[in-house]
Amino acid sequence: MAHLGSSVEYALHCLLWLVDPASGQPSSRDLAELQGVSPSFLAKIFPKLEKAGIVGAAPGVKGGYRLGREPAKISVLDVVDAVEGRKPLFDCQNVRTRCAVFQDGPPRWASSGVCGIHAVMLRAEQSMRQELARTSLADLAAGLGTKMPASFPAEVQMWFEGRVGQRLEARSGGDRCAHGPSTGPPRRRRR
Repeated sequence: MAHLGSSVEYALHCLLWLVDPASGQPSSRDLAELQGVSPSFLAKIFPKLEKAGIVGAAPGVKGGYRLGREPAKISVLDVVDAVEGRKPLFDCQNVRTRCAVFQDGPPRWASSGVCGIHAVMLRAEQSMRQELARTSLADLAAGLGTKMPASFPAEVQMWFEGRVGQRLEARSGGDRCAHGPSTGPPRRRRR
């Protein structure tokens, strides 16, 4: 089982589309559909990012998400901690104190100090967290920019704009009917 769940990967991919302000403020549904991710799954991730100040939300049909601060000031670790919570890499069960030979409880030598296994896991976690803290969204976006064609961000921006247009059209079309503005659901006639 992976230590970091797929939620972190989805969050990072979505946030990369928010690095360029020209992308507008896409909704979590638009970001999900753009990338073939479940909209309901992604809808659970964005409130966590918002609570951490990584994104901000704008309401309304044209609303959506934008980065809460500069991409260079959002580390991968910020995203990991926001989405997964700060959880340890290793949960020591203190096995060294449970030896069957220790009938009257573990002797001091067996339980004093940090367990060697736990110590190596703590060092590994510290190294991982340092690396994740060292890498920002801006760093990831710069690397992504070297792989995709220069025209691709504009294509995605047009796709996002088309989605907003569809919502606006649906909203304006849904407020009218052939007999004038709708005031609510049709009423049943009494017979």
